[in-house]
Amino acid sequence: MKLFGITGGLAMGKSTAGSLLEQRGVSVADTDHIARRLVEPGQPALEEIVSAFGPSVLSANGSLDRKELARRVFANAARRAKLEAILHPRIREDWQAQASRWRASGCARGAVIIPLLFETGAESCFDAIICVACSAASQFERLRKRGWSRAEIRRRLAAQWPVEEKISRADFVIWTDTTLEAHAAQLEKVVVEDLTSSKASGAPA
Repeated sequence: MKLFGITGGLAMGKSTAGSLLEQRGVSVADTDHIARRLVEPGQPALEEIVSAFGPSVLSANGSLDRKELARRVFANAARRAKLEAILHPRIREDWQAQASRWRASGCARGAVIIPLLFETGAESCFDAIICVACSAASQFERLRKRGWSRAEIRRRLAAQWPVEEKISRADFVIWTDTTLEAHAAQLEKVVVEDLTSSKASGAPA
């Protein structure tokens, strides 16, 4: 099985890439979805988060108040590191177990979406890394439509490597300042069709 790691900046199209690949028969794991499952009520990770950050990060029904947690950790690097120490090892264990199951079942291709792939040193786990990217203007507009303030956008972006650095380290780049059809065509060329050893880029020259 050929295993791809998919990364990129905030709101640059990683989840869309995952959906497009699933539609084409590629097994996909999304670490954002894994993280949400790991912090459901009753999960050990949620208990650790409450112990570390206090009961104020819980909503009235006992579930994690993700907005409140984000408000606290993205404004403080030490708190963010504490949260990552709780979640990242569990998340990696989960997607690696999924990849093992794919191999055991004879899957030809699999992909794992990891926003902080390079930041967490996961690149050695993959046969190839795909960076999904768009222009800074498109990224800002997509985040603004989510209701994020300029200050929140700045804080979130500061918690990740610049997308230019991710592009420089990736084996392939999928450019999403384009139509959904063009996005899909780039993915098909990289993942679905047979790969060549040359580096490809979907970004315009």
